[in-house]
Amino acid sequence: MSKDTIVIREIEPQDNTQIEQVIRGCFHEFKIPLKGTAYSDAETPRMYQSYQNDNDVYYVIDANGEVLGGGGIKPLKDFESDVCEIQKMYFSPKVRGKGFGRKLFEKCMETAKELGYKQCYLESASQLKAAIHIYESYGFKHLDGPLGNTGHYSCGVWMIKDL
Repeated sequence: MSKDTIVIREIEPQDNTQIEQVIRGCFHEFKIPLKGTAYSDAETPRMYQSYQNDNDVYYVIDANGEVLGGGGIKPLKDFESDVCEIQKMYFSPKVRGKGFGRKLFEKCMETAKELGYKQCYLESASQLKAAIHIYESYGFKHLDGPLGNTGHYSCGVWMIKDL
């Protein structure tokens, strides 16, 4: 897989099945609870439809038509309007360790600023140590508990960063 055949782009309707498989696969691989997480979210099988508002976006990593990961931003549900949440950032083993996760994460952060958000929040599972390390390296600070109303009661890591 060469880097010049991989692009980060906005999600399209035909990407739903592939990104759902990537997301759900990570839960099994890392033994993350299925209930109270993105695994059981109603939007996971319909990601394209779930990110069609002016203040949200979802990006995928596309390798010649194969979706190998994704991540997006949305307003943090039931919270201040200038706080967004990085959501559903998951990657296939095929693309991990090649720098694309960081590129996608940076794209999400840039987009959040462009959309006028002042802070970015995220939730994660303690099993995702590499992801948490990346968030910390970008200046995300740990919180003692969740913000907003994501419904992800099985996530035990909450972080926030000023943009």
